[in-house]
Amino acid sequence: MWVIEPVSYYPVLGATGTYLAFLTGNIGNMCLPSASVAQSVVGAEPGTRKGEITASLAIATASLVNIIILIFVILGGSYLISLMPESLVNSFRFVLPAIFGGVIAQFAIQKPVWGIVGIAFGLFVNLGPVPRPLQTFLCILGTVVVCMLLNKLKTQKEVE
Repeated sequence: MWVIEPVSYYPVLGATGTYLAFLTGNIGNMCLPSASVAQSVVGAEPGTRKGEITASLAIATASLVNIIILIFVILGGSYLISLMPESLVNSFRFVLPAIFGGVIAQFAIQKPVWGIVGIAFGLFVNLGPVPRPLQTFLCILGTVVVCMLLNKLKTQKEVE
């Protein structure tokens, strides 16, 4: 994937466009379509100097439009959150742990030990003397590190 994407996008985006696309992200949904449409509109062939400049300008413009839209969404969302009752706003702190709980549950279906490790770290971190701002981070970090070590130990045992 890391090799295929740059190689497959390069003919359309060119060197500068590829750099911009990977810097801004969202290549397949924003950068590549905007570059392709811009090249079609101005009649530039992909792979030419005109095509590369067109792709670079299209990606830069798409990124700026994306940032402008995000600014309005963030400000509007902040305003909406300020209108919500405090009890509802306090419930937002459970969103991130719920997402990561769903992710660890998907892994626990395939490898139940990982689920046990995730639950153990969750209980330890939330019931232990860990400061609130660090709880989610330490729970995720601990679960990932222990699961990676368990996987590495299992791989080493299989090799021997």
